[in-house]
Amino acid sequence: MGFFDFLAEIRPYSEEPSNCLRMNKRHRMIVEPFRGELADARVLDLAAHDGRWSYALADAGAAQVIGVEGRQELIDRFESFPETGFKSRVQLRQGDIFEALEGFIATGERFDVVAVYGIFYHIMDHFRLLKLIRETGAKVILIDSEFAVRVAPVIDLVFEDTSIDLCATPQVPGQARAVIGIPSFAALDSMARALDFDVIWTRSEQQFADDRKGIQDYFRPEKKRRAFCTLVRRE
Repeated sequence: MGFFDFLAEIRPYSEEPSNCLRMNKRHRMIVEPFRGELADARVLDLAAHDGRWSYALADAGAAQVIGVEGRQELIDRFESFPETGFKSRVQLRQGDIFEALEGFIATGERFDVVAVYGIFYHIMDHFRLLKLIRETGAKVILIDSEFAVRVAPVIDLVFEDTSIDLCATPQVPGQARAVIGIPSFAALDSMARALDFDVIWTRSEQQFADDRKGIQDYFRPEKKRRAFCTLVRRE
């Protein structure tokens, strides 16, 4: 049994059985170990998709989860998620994540934990995003992303099809292909250090051992590899 087993009854997850397996394995790495940090916390989930991770963060103990997502049709899917004692603690808002962060800062809204699950490699302004998150008062940032397998602190630029809901949203009206940046591991380390965050990388080999079914992207040897890390604000 896994937290996301309920997705097997919801499209599009129901169309591919491995979706639930992958989501459950990721949940054990990017949510479950942080119940202490999430307990009674105010959490921001950036690029929340259909609210799947917001839902999981609320289950893990967050007092409130605000999810920001650019595509309304994805937000609408959240209604099909099971009614639970924690679902009401999730609030999803449609909008641009940068504009939302600027709005939170302008109105003095504060967050304890910010989840950056699956969006950090679909943007161009990585440092700006981290800086804005810092200004919300967040002490912990959880990042699950693709990273360029490069020694130097660099960002590789590539294009994405904006019609795919797992890719970047248009950066200008009518844009079919958005330019995005995939940061190297060293690039994130450098940006975090400049903003007074320590980076703790989770080793996929230790987390999953030899059970790599459905999560092979966490073990790619070259070009780019998915990974998870925790940024902790220095006191």
